[in-house]
Amino acid sequence: MQINLNVFIMAVNIITQEDLQNFKKELIDEIKNLFHFRTTEQKLWLKSAEVKELLKISAGTLQTLRIKGTLRYSKVGGTLYYNYEDIEKMLNQK
Repeated sequence: MQINLNVFIMAVNIITQEDLQNFKKELIDEIKNLFHFRTTEQKLWLKSAEVKELLKISAGTLQTLRIKGTLRYSKVGGTLYYNYEDIEKMLNQK
């Protein structure tokens, strides 16, 4: 029985270090784009914990901002919500 060797020959692609470096760069760029997209999709309403983290302030400071009327909020049930645009305005005024 004679076997045709042409049938068993497969294409071989050699991957170089340069190919891997290019792939790595493209992958990192794609991941950065994904994170950029996620960070630009800002939520409209933030809870107190999110505002404290965003502004790097304590619960007491956040309460002071509410009491003085510096930062508006809405209360739904027992949860306080802050409009992201109000936070931006407050930061731009200071």
